[in-house]
Amino acid sequence: MNHRMLSGRRRALARLAGLGAGLLASAAPAQPVAALPLRPIPSSRERLPVVGLGTWITFNVGRDAELREECTRVVEAFLAGGGRLIDSSPMYGSAQEVVGHTLRTLGARDRVFAADKVWTGSGKDGPAQVETSRAYWGLPRLDLLQVHNLLAWEEHLPMLQRMKAAGRLRYVGITTSEGRRHAEFERVMASRPLDFVQFTYNPVDREAEQRLLPLAAERGIGVIVNRPFQQGELLRRLARHPVPAWAASELGATSWAQLVLKFIVSHPAVTCVIPATTQVAHVRENLAAATGRLPDAALRQRIAAHVQAL
Repeated sequence: MNHRMLSGRRRALARLAGLGAGLLASAAPAQPVAALPLRPIPSSRERLPVVGLGTWITFNVGRDAELREECTRVVEAFLAGGGRLIDSSPMYGSAQEVVGHTLRTLGARDRVFAADKVWTGSGKDGPAQVETSRAYWGLPRLDLLQVHNLLAWEEHLPMLQRMKAAGRLRYVGITTSEGRRHAEFERVMASRPLDFVQFTYNPVDREAEQRLLPLAAERGIGVIVNRPFQQGELLRRLARHPVPAWAASELGATSWAQLVLKFIVSHPAVTCVIPATTQVAHVRENLAAATGRLPDAALRQRIAAHVQAL
């Protein structure tokens, strides 16, 4: 593959993912990042940094050596900045294999909180898929396995609970995205023992505030927030407008990405948010969003109202 084709593919991935900070160049020098705030996992009190790393689209680069190297640099910056939780899925193409490659290259297998998913419509295929995922990561066990988009959850959840009881898994969860199947999601949350749930939440996707976030707090379930930037669409829309001056003066947020992330992680029920990105500079900016002042209830409402009005 020639350089022009690689560059075009990289640009296409970056546009499609569209995740991370908008104004910093990828070649920008590293900036010191304050220690990331930690939140306890309710079921164990283990503490996790509030910003993680997603891999949907961004790590689906196959065996392309140049793009794998870029993914490795993203993970390197993420870990150097204090990040731990990396989330992937069998649905994400080659992302799991690429994550494993980055961890092997960096010698960092013992530094991550490995969150993956089971995603198959057949309960009998679940164990084999889980083992394949674990092998891709190159880890003796995964930290968290989640039933992806509730697919065949009635069959997969008992299997994951058995794995946890046998010490082959640390945490069990379920996921959804884009506001889908919240009624069924709520029923599973209310009736089954779960360590984590994962769903979409940001200043414009706020349905989770009605029942899912309060129920997670009530039931002692950790919350991982996906699609914080609506797969980049939210940031592309906001980029047409200046970041409000009060975002920097009152919160230290210098970009829309940081303001959105501060809104998300300031919710007391949120354990971790998982923005995905292809750029090291965006990793650093995303991590920095969690430091400094976070909005109180009044500022959270101000952020939501401002973003929704644009």
